[in-house]
Amino acid sequence: MTTLTQNQSDPFKFSEHYTGYPPFFTLQTSASARQAQLKRWSRLIQRYCRHYKIFQISIVDYQDKDLFRNAKLNKKLYPEDIRTVIDFMVSQDGQQRAEWVTSAKASAWIWWRRPEEWATSIAAWVDETGQKGSVLTLYEIVEGDASENQEFHGMDMEVLRKGLAVLAKQNRAQVFGTDDQQGVKFF
Repeated sequence: MTTLTQNQSDPFKFSEHYTGYPPFFTLQTSASARQAQLKRWSRLIQRYCRHYKIFQISIVDYQDKDLFRNAKLNKKLYPEDIRTVIDFMVSQDGQQRAEWVTSAKASAWIWWRRPEEWATSIAAWVDETGQKGSVLTLYEIVEGDASENQEFHGMDMEVLRKGLAVLAKQNRAQVFGTDDQQGVKFF
């Protein structure tokens, strides 16, 4: 079971590439240099999103935030380059650590934990808290007192649904109800 161990109000610690290497913000033309750079960006985005419990980013909303803009260096990653980084994260080479929300590529799910990993975490919590056979609302899972110390506490409902879909495929859970009042039974 994964418990929440960091304080989200603590400032995020950026990598040395971000804080002191201006070329990090310009996608490289050399294939090997670009591949290494994309991997660094992927790790940075995942760490940042995990720190602040961000599950989805919009390019328009995030292009001028500190994730993609370093005011000290006066450098930023432009929207087309952000898309390139996320395209990499979506790919096998990027370990499928992102998923475009729509084909317009305006926003993406950032998988600092993939749905399969969330499913494993939730299933472990259900086992450890003796809730097999119980029916819980989705709200109880992500906002309830029992999950308060879990990494999935406060998670985006759509991410929860994706994780529960994995458990349902494995016949370990059944989701029922309407979108605004869904419940899940764990087996």
